[in-house]
Amino acid sequence: MKRDDGYISYIINPKSGARSSRLVGRRFKEHLVKKGFHVRVALTTSLDDACEFATDAAVDYDCAMVVVVGGDGTVREVAHGLEGSDKPLLIVPGGTENLLANELGLDERLKTIIRTFEAGLIRPLDLGSANGKCFTSIAGFGFDGKIVRRVSQQRAGHIDYFDYFWPIWRTFWDYKFNALKVEVDGQEIFDGRGLVFVGNISRYAVGLQILHYADFGDGLLDVCIYKCASRVHLLKHSLMTVLKQHASSGDVVYRQGKDISVTSEAPDMATEIDGDPGPGLPVQIKVIPQAVNCLVPQGAKPAGIRTRIIRAIG
Repeated sequence: MKRDDGYISYIINPKSGARSSRLVGRRFKEHLVKKGFHVRVALTTSLDDACEFATDAAVDYDCAMVVVVGGDGTVREVAHGLEGSDKPLLIVPGGTENLLANELGLDERLKTIIRTFEAGLIRPLDLGSANGKCFTSIAGFGFDGKIVRRVSQQRAGHIDYFDYFWPIWRTFWDYKFNALKVEVDGQEIFDGRGLVFVGNISRYAVGLQILHYADFGDGLLDVCIYKCASRVHLLKHSLMTVLKQHASSGDVVYRQGKDISVTSEAPDMATEIDGDPGPGLPVQIKVIPQAVNCLVPQGAKPAGIRTRIIRAIG
């Protein structure tokens, strides 16, 4: 990007992430200003603000690109606002997990952000739409959804990995393995008790490679269904996922498609999208291919389990 291409819309969630990540966002802005770029800062007070700021930038002829500093929820809403626009998006990770940023190969180091900006390498990003609600990374149904619901209910601000401990522990012991039905592109692929994940990225929380074959720009969403009716079975699935051997297992259904339907007769089946509570069932999910242009590091690969744990403990 050249200085005379237009201004940079710099969207910041001031409450997202640890102090160190907010510092990187501020230092990158200072770097841009020092280099002579025109930066317009917009501070969000809600997720709706993030979408609105991005929508305004998308239709503004004078805006050359968008930078977002925030976690997965903020990034999701900015991506939603930019859907269909040719304005490039650069993510400065600022949340707890930063699922999409990790998948794109971005980290919280200032030099990585600067190199990515200077290289200008762009890859298209697909989006998912669950009952009309946008997501960038992953949607979970059942066990995963209940954990996210509990974290959200007790959330009072920035959260870290330790905030998930008790929700995971409680959900493990009291979860009812209710039945779900899943259809992909009009074909029923599963009807029974299990855990369902639909998404756009290969790695989920702490780098677990649940959607093993996912590519965020291939125009498809990946579906992984763990046939699961007990806690013992859940522990087995967890081990197989850590070992990256689950996708070919006989008690796992793995598919790719563009139109996914998830239904259940169980009341109040919990769902989540990008780490936030999702819509109630039934849920109809559609892919929006190549919806956003994302700046990515040259030669970058998704961060794995070890890398994310090291980052988490500093």
